[in-house]
Amino acid sequence: MTTAQDGIIARAVKTLSEVEPNELKATLVSTAFAFILMASYYILRPVRDAMASDWSDSEVSFLWTLNFFISAVIVAVYGFAVSRTKLRNIVPAVYGFFALSFIGFYFGITLLNDRVLVDKAFYLWVSVFALFNTSVFWTLMADTFSRGQAKRLFAIIAAGASAGVLIGPAIPALFADVLGVDTLMLMASIVLMLVVPLVFYLYYLKASELGNADLQADTSEAAMGGNWWQGFQSFATNPYLLAIAAFILLYVFIGSFVYFEQKNLLADFSRAERTQILGSIDWLVNLLTFGMAFFVTGRIVGKLGMPVALALMPVLICGGLLILAFAPILTVLLALQVFRRGGNYGLTRPAREMLYTKVTREERFKAKPVIDIVVYRGGDAVSAELFAFLTEGIGLGLAAVAVVGSAIAAIWAGVGMWLGKRFDGRKLSGDSNE
Repeated sequence: MTTAQDGIIARAVKTLSEVEPNELKATLVSTAFAFILMASYYILRPVRDAMASDWSDSEVSFLWTLNFFISAVIVAVYGFAVSRTKLRNIVPAVYGFFALSFIGFYFGITLLNDRVLVDKAFYLWVSVFALFNTSVFWTLMADTFSRGQAKRLFAIIAAGASAGVLIGPAIPALFADVLGVDTLMLMASIVLMLVVPLVFYLYYLKASELGNADLQADTSEAAMGGNWWQGFQSFATNPYLLAIAAFILLYVFIGSFVYFEQKNLLADFSRAERTQILGSIDWLVNLLTFGMAFFVTGRIVGKLGMPVALALMPVLICGGLLILAFAPILTVLLALQVFRRGGNYGLTRPAREMLYTKVTREERFKAKPVIDIVVYRGGDAVSAELFAFLTEGIGLGLAAVAVVGSAIAAIWAGVGMWLGKRFDGRKLSGDSNE
């Protein structure tokens, strides 16, 4: 391709999505990175969620609680690794480790006779992977792009994730009966390995074309130092990080309520049917949100501000839950699930990740996983116990649970407004990369 053609493409992309020419290559690589991550995860997700309908609310609640403790241990190990290992090696090591773990599941299945035990172990491990892979990815993004670049580019990069979710779930949706769960594990691990070389290329682009080598004092060639528990300490003592955690917790509560109702309503279907239904829902969610992420979100953040970007979906979901309370049927629930997840991928998640561009590099690498994984899984555990209490304990139906959820969504919107205002006015010492 000629230089003139490159210039035409760069100008066209900038006109449509506000990407500067020197940012184009890093944006495309990051978008491809997000695509591969989500494609690998969404090969596994429908398989995992189809398993849950075979278990009671109490069984799933116990697994979520166990997942919280597993996640806490893994984040502590990650914090130790960040303190002792070169930062440019951390990210590829994480993805290589998870890829090898799924290969281990593939071969381990043949050695164990108790399939229920293997299913529950797989369910837990995919849930750990679900948060860890995205948390580490967005840590890398916040460490690569400046605050000003993040406002314009994160939504486009998130569109890569949406594209990955278009492709990933199509595989189990179309071929679950033919390929089987075991082959899907192996396929996901092979796809995941493709991101490793992209990490090193992004570090190169950060220093060259992006010109961000001095962003937060790039120390990728050295270990960060400090103690493994500093991420937990920073999280507990920083009001800004605590507010991010509260925002995520409230999101988790809403998601858990919808997830459990979906699980129960799909119990009458076979596991293969559930896998295909859930894969189809995943595909629809991201078909609807891809265009929004690429062309809308960056402009919402830029023109309406972060308070609106963070509070818009909570407000709309609050209204959707009230509709569900008056019409508690499967069709409405699935429509709400599509809308909730689509809005998260297209708007809420990229806006939330922008918040981490205004914290220190050590907080980004050490405290962010505490919030994204330990706090998130802690919210899973608490919300699962609450849901089991509301449904199995006191016998509330879908309509009543939806009313409770709408109240939580209203609080969630308020926290989003506060966080957005803090972000717009927050200054980080030494930050000149607007």
